[in-house]
Amino acid sequence: MTQVVIREVSAFLLEDWLAFFDRDAFIDNREWAGCFCHYYHANADEKDWDAWTSAENRSAASRLILDGQLQGYLAYAGGHPVGWCQAAPRLAIPNVVKDKTLSVGDDRVIGSIVCFVVAPAFRRHGVARSLLESACTGFRKQGLRVAEAYPRPAAAGDAANCRGPLALFLEAGFKTFRELPDLTVVRREL
Repeated sequence: MTQVVIREVSAFLLEDWLAFFDRDAFIDNREWAGCFCHYYHANADEKDWDAWTSAENRSAASRLILDGQLQGYLAYAGGHPVGWCQAAPRLAIPNVVKDKTLSVGDDRVIGSIVCFVVAPAFRRHGVARSLLESACTGFRKQGLRVAEAYPRPAAAGDAANCRGPLALFLEAGFKTFRELPDLTVVRREL
């Protein structure tokens, strides 16, 4: 397999990010194709999540990336994006902050990992693991002390594991912090 290179998303990489989401990210899961990782930033007071169109999500996510508000990492192989992980300080992800079931501890020191998407041909080749390690390294560089994620332990299949499979986090040294009805909060000290 081609070597994977991880880059932090920025305005400079917006076209690559969009190309990944437009072409490869959801080629085998059209149901999620319209999200554009906007879910955790969408204003529920403006309208219900299901009312957001794909075009609106694409445009909103693009603006958030240009403004530095939607943060994460792109994985590249052969010069093309093949994976994505949305990861940012918890305080930078509005719908994580608003979710009172997740808020335990000092939000100022927690980095949240909320989404993984890997192109089908690159799954089970360590891309998600590389993205996860890059996110944790990025959190440390930002002065955060805890990495946190929200996998769904009962998720079956790649699409349902969009938050990352529980095994990925446990293998990377995360520990179960709290179990909720639909998800498990896992944490790793940085």
